[in-house]
Amino acid sequence: MKILVSFVSLIAFLLVVLTGPLYKYGIIELATVFTGFKYGIFTSIAALVLLALQAIFKRNTLTLATVAITVALSAVAIGLPLSMLSKGKSVPPIHDISTDLINPPEFVAIAPLRADAPNPVAYAGEATAEQQRQGYPELKTLLYSESKAELVSAAEQVAKNLGWELVNTDTSEGIVEATDTTAWFGFKDDMMIRITDNGNERLLDIRSKSRVGGSDLGKNAERIHDFIEELDEVLK
Repeated sequence: MKILVSFVSLIAFLLVVLTGPLYKYGIIELATVFTGFKYGIFTSIAALVLLALQAIFKRNTLTLATVAITVALSAVAIGLPLSMLSKGKSVPPIHDISTDLINPPEFVAIAPLRADAPNPVAYAGEATAEQQRQGYPELKTLLYSESKAELVSAAEQVAKNLGWELVNTDTSEGIVEATDTTAWFGFKDDMMIRITDNGNERLLDIRSKSRVGGSDLGKNAERIHDFIEELDEVLK
C-alpha cells in the first residue's frame, strides 16, 4: 500500500512538473500543459485519499517517509497550478505592456522573429491599454538627464545583468531590443527600450510583450519593474 501511495503521488508530481520542459522542447502543445495540470491535481487528490485510507485501515504499514513523500509531492502538484491560477485572477488578462500607451515602442529587429508567434507584433490596442491603466497605473514614461548614448549603454548593461538575450542596439535611434526566455516553460517575451530627446531631458519607454498566451500572469509588468530598478542601480 505504501508503495502504491508513493507511486501515485510521484505520478501526480511528474504530470505537473514535466509539462514545462516538455513544452519548452516542443514535445507537447500548450493545451496539453493544462491537461497535465488538471490530471496532476486529480492524481494528487487520489494519492492523499489513498494515504488517508492507509492511515485508517493499515496504520501499521504507514511510515513517516511515506507521509512526507506523499504530502510533499502532492503539495507541489496541487500548489503550482493553483498558484498560477490565483496569479492569473489577480492581474489583468493581457500580455502586452508599455510605459507609453499612446505611442508604444515598435519592435524593429525583433519583428521578424515574431513572424510565427500566436501574438502578433502590433500593439494589442486600446482595450489592452485600458486594462493596463487599471492594473498597473504606476507604469509611465521615465525622464532622465543622461545623454541618449549613456542611457542606451546603461539599458544594454541592464539587459545583460537580467539575463536577457540582446537582439539589437542602435545608439543613434536610441533603441535596445532583447528577448527573455522563462526557465520552466521556455516562453519567449520580447522587450523594446526606446530613448528619445525631450529638450534637456531624455524620455525612456519600455515595452514587454509575450509571444504566446492571452495572459502573461503579470510577468511583463514585473519585468519592466525589474528593468527600472536595475537601470537606477546602473546609473548610480
